[in-house]
Amino acid sequence: MKIRTYFLVLIYVVIVVSIVPLLLVALAFGIREPLFEYARGAMWFSRWFLGLRLEVAGRESVDRTKACVFMANHASFIDGPLLFTVIPQHVRVILKKSIFRLPVLGFGMKYVGFIPVDRKHAQRGKEAIESSARLMRERGYSFLIFPEGTRTLDGRMGPFRRGGFFLALASGAAIVPVSIRGTFQIMPKGNPFPNKGRIRVAFRPPIQVQGAGEQELPGLIERVRSSIQAGLEEESL
Repeated sequence: MKIRTYFLVLIYVVIVVSIVPLLLVALAFGIREPLFEYARGAMWFSRWFLGLRLEVAGRESVDRTKACVFMANHASFIDGPLLFTVIPQHVRVILKKSIFRLPVLGFGMKYVGFIPVDRKHAQRGKEAIESSARLMRERGYSFLIFPEGTRTLDGRMGPFRRGGFFLALASGAAIVPVSIRGTFQIMPKGNPFPNKGRIRVAFRPPIQVQGAGEQELPGLIERVRSSIQAGLEEESL
């Protein structure tokens, strides 16, 4: 398993180097979508190479023509890359600013609309939400949010943070709850080497937020959390 993981790291080095010409072309013509397709292909290859079997349900309930805020439980490092291969839109993410220091990848992520945030300062967090909401309204971008803010340590969902919900309220976009099962067993927090296994992803019915205000925030958070939990408890997807 470790040998295969090291080999995958080597492949990713090759991918990063090879993306430079594509990035230059994208910059020259002001396009972004090919970068997403390239990244999605790389993540799909990783999934296949690591022996991860994936089952997906409910994707037909997602309106591909409208901006959404996808909210998922967070059990493993591989949750984000995995969801990028199955969400039927090109989604952006709010990431800690240190990630944008990565050579090539950091610049590419910023170019396509990923948003950096300084988690140590509340005001910076608000600014990141405002920037994301503006991109959603003006460019129709969708965002992927892990409302727990960090990966679980015991396989159970932790408390939800409010940032992603403020994003939904500010943009007026529907929230699409997403339930992920299996990734905690495959690669829990602290384990750098993923195991083989089966993963199930369930897209839950969208939750509309138009007309809602901050006073409805506690109820909205509970609705999303309950929807994700229901997906985790289903016997089959």
